[in-house]
Amino acid sequence: MAHVDDQQSTHSLPDLHGSGIRLTSWNADSDADVADYLRASTDPEFRRWNTPLVLVTDLDGARDVLRRRAERTADGTSAPYRVTDESSGTTLGHIGINEISHVFRTARVGYWVLPEARGHGVATRALRLAAHWALTDRGLHRLELGHALGHEASCRIAERCGFRLEGTLRGAMFEAGRHDAFRDEHLHGRLATDPECP
Repeated sequence: MAHVDDQQSTHSLPDLHGSGIRLTSWNADSDADVADYLRASTDPEFRRWNTPLVLVTDLDGARDVLRRRAERTADGTSAPYRVTDESSGTTLGHIGINEISHVFRTARVGYWVLPEARGHGVATRALRLAAHWALTDRGLHRLELGHALGHEASCRIAERCGFRLEGTLRGAMFEAGRHDAFRDEHLHGRLATDPECP
């Protein structure tokens, strides 16, 4: 299913590609990568459904976030990927395998897609590639995916990719744009022993 480019070391991620997209590492030293990340972070639709711990509002902030992501990649607790068009290399979005626990072999999945790439199955294709890699090559047992209640598009993407809806977590994530109020979250899960999604 997913094709893996064999360039992995203890401090890098393998490129993954298939279905017309490529997952590759973000580069904090690339002005283009930083600008794409900033554009996504300030997009109103992104902010409607996501409230990061650190709100990114400028290029310096976006670069700092990408540098911190690289540090978590190096220590093995995260696998953040830039989703690109396989032919052109244009950034389409992001998918991350986050909060990796080596003891329980679990992780949390998060993703977003740039406005111009929405509606083309980018998130579904990226989630299939990343989940397949995490549950096979990376050796994880369980992936969790959470999204704000009411985010129906994210719910459909999760279910298409074999992430079963497991329930509603009360007050489990921040309200849009706030760190002092909470909203409910749908929790989806997928196990390595679940059937491969089509």
